[in-house]
Amino acid sequence: MRLDDFDPNDVDVEDQRGKGGGFGGFGGFSGQGFQLGGGGLGLGTIALLMVGAWALGINPLSVLGLVSGAGQQGGQQAYAPAPQRAPVESGKDAASSCTVDAFSKESCNALSSLNKTWRTLFTARNHSFDKPRLVFYAQRGSSGCGAAQSAMGPFYCPADQGIYLDTDFYREMEQKLGAGGQFARDYVIAHEYGHHVQQLLGTSSKVNRLQQANPDQANPLSVRLELQADCYAGVWAARNKDRMEAGDMESGLNAAHQIGDDVLLKAAGRTPVEAAFTHGSSEQRMRWLRKGLETGDPGQCDTFKASSL
Repeated sequence: MRLDDFDPNDVDVEDQRGKGGGFGGFGGFSGQGFQLGGGGLGLGTIALLMVGAWALGINPLSVLGLVSGAGQQGGQQAYAPAPQRAPVESGKDAASSCTVDAFSKESCNALSSLNKTWRTLFTARNHSFDKPRLVFYAQRGSSGCGAAQSAMGPFYCPADQGIYLDTDFYREMEQKLGAGGQFARDYVIAHEYGHHVQQLLGTSSKVNRLQQANPDQANPLSVRLELQADCYAGVWAARNKDRMEAGDMESGLNAAHQIGDDVLLKAAGRTPVEAAFTHGSSEQRMRWLRKGLETGDPGQCDTFKASSL
């Protein structure tokens, strides 16, 4: 996508790179709900497959056999070593934090565009809007939901309305998951942003209550939440289609395919079991991303209809 450079006055950015991260308890990383005729969101990280692995501080890609467990330090390091980069002090302003490297700038450009798009949508429907904070960290950091660790992948923390990102995840996406390209990376940010816009309207809180009351439905509800986030990511892209370039849609759909629960499990030599899915199959993720891309209407993202899956 040919996005405008970020507006430093319209992005809320925190940089924890170069700062020792906390090792607090791993909080519940559940995305929250957005309702403009739709439902809610769910466990807020693109790479989520096994919450238990995360809770133990284990890289889920390692558990699945997609990356080597060697090189992890106490289960904290998620990815193969990346090229060294200069430390960035926490508290740097957005202009500095967003220009550390190309991935940081891409992420801030996407964040700025997402703010503009969703603010317009919320205002048109007389809903109050608060932009989220984008928090960069390297390998480990801290969030309002507990420790931030690279093994978690990108995630949204409802407690502090932060989108947490170790940009090394993008290298892992391309090298290990075969999901490269700028729009694939934009999709990651847009998906997590979907968790935020849903948080603003409380749909996910309702879903969380349903999950607590019906534990046997926790995973199916999580799938519906995550698929809605995929649809919302597509809505953002559709409303900026004049910025899309040839191959962008294919790049995004490929990323959605590669992070489907069934594809990741098969890649690990495991038999996919639908009851264990938390994010949805590749077909489901591609279908709902495409629906958002084709309609540009968040009201079409109701994954909670009985027949929607």
